[in-house]
Amino acid sequence: MEWLKMMARGAAVVAAVVCAVTVRAMDRPAPEADLIGNFGADSGASGPRMGDVYAGEGVVRAVETGEVLFSRSASDRTARLPSPLGDWTSIDHGDGLISLYGRLEGGRKRRLPSIVEKGAMVGSAGSTGWSKERGFYYSLFDRKERRWVNPAVMEERRNDGRAPVISSVMLRDSQGRMVDASQAKGLVQGRRTVFVAVADYTQTGEASLAPFRVVCSLNGREVGAVALEAFSARDGRLWIYRNGLVPVNQVYAGSFGFELGEAVFIRGQAQLEVLVQDADGNVQRAAYHFTVE
Repeated sequence: MEWLKMMARGAAVVAAVVCAVTVRAMDRPAPEADLIGNFGADSGASGPRMGDVYAGEGVVRAVETGEVLFSRSASDRTARLPSPLGDWTSIDHGDGLISLYGRLEGGRKRRLPSIVEKGAMVGSAGSTGWSKERGFYYSLFDRKERRWVNPAVMEERRNDGRAPVISSVMLRDSQGRMVDASQAKGLVQGRRTVFVAVADYTQTGEASLAPFRVVCSLNGREVGAVALEAFSARDGRLWIYRNGLVPVNQVYAGSFGFELGEAVFIRGQAQLEVLVQDADGNVQRAAYHFTVE
């Protein structure tokens, strides 16, 4: 029952994000391209990704009808300034929602109409900007709410049928000592911070995607729930939803994965449960049992 309550709370978060942005479904920018990096994936020192990274060749299309705000190409005078996005285009879809398409193929200036229809070509996959492989970058930004939105919230499910993998669950005590939950049978009572590392798979079978939601509970009570529906931009910082908005650096823990929060272990038997869901609704669960002294 507690799992159902937690999933319902997560669904409510998704609904709130969708309603605040738009209620219509969007197309993918290139259904035939391979998704190799997604919203929320840890990109290292620069923090989590705020959009999707695709690999391959082909046409990049507008995900929804809208007005072209800006289109940069190598032939522009402004192109003399370095840009991590290389050649890029942004489109305003109304209600404050903007789509951005970057790392497009360089060359002559793209002559786009002021209004582009859903599915219209906005460029081709390229290798401009800070990228070595051919492909493109795609993201959504909600100007009203000042947040980057996970494109998966707006798209139809891919239905890949593969559940994410829980790579590790680690517990850190007040002395900074780490314990692998899968190896520990007995624990000393006290507070421990829970870290969950997750692997989700790209279309080519590599484990480099972020999940959509991670939930942890101890003896049926929620320890923490991370939702990767959006990143808010406030006061020069990025914020993520984990039982409320917190700075992303409080959640992203490098090789340890996501920091879910503190669990209080008291004497007796304890059960720690972790649930991970991807953007397609595939779910993976794991349970760990301890004797606490």
